[in-house]
Amino acid sequence: MYLEFENLVVRNATKEDAHLLGKWWRDGKVMAHAGFPLGLKIKDEEIAASLEKDTDDTRRRLILEVDEHPVGEMNWTNLGDSVAEIGIKICVESHQGQGYGPKFLKLLIDYLFTKMNFDKIVLDTNLKNIRAQHTYEKLGFIKTEVKSDFWKDQLGQLQSSVEYELEKKDWISST
Repeated sequence: MYLEFENLVVRNATKEDAHLLGKWWRDGKVMAHAGFPLGLKIKDEEIAASLEKDTDDTRRRLILEVDEHPVGEMNWTNLGDSVAEIGIKICVESHQGQGYGPKFLKLLIDYLFTKMNFDKIVLDTNLKNIRAQHTYEKLGFIKTEVKSDFWKDQLGQLQSSVEYELEKKDWISST
């Protein structure tokens, strides 16, 4: 996959991106919202091997670029029954809160609905991540469930999540 809009690019992550992803995934500040405030203990070689298994039939990890500089990642997973699950992280702090997330998400959603022919997209986020919830709802995602004290983060603190879905019939492309 290679998607462009203005100065933004979404592209498949390759084994050459393993070091970059590893740097982000091992950073507790980047990963805290995902329940890993101490970062992930993962080696670049493990990431590279995992990326080589990505296919359009199963899942893809994606690199997000602004002005040809990597600033974050997205992913999608085929859950079957024409349903895809997605996730996004803007990993470079100076690019957070700048409006890039919704633009990248629109590119991915359009691609999944039009090129991959999924009928529904689902995602979840931490209940404390109000900014993400606002973004998803602005894009048309519908809140389907709140799971209170559903899981524990690396520090043993209970966390809650909110689940969303968006159906193809309700999506209006705006990119």
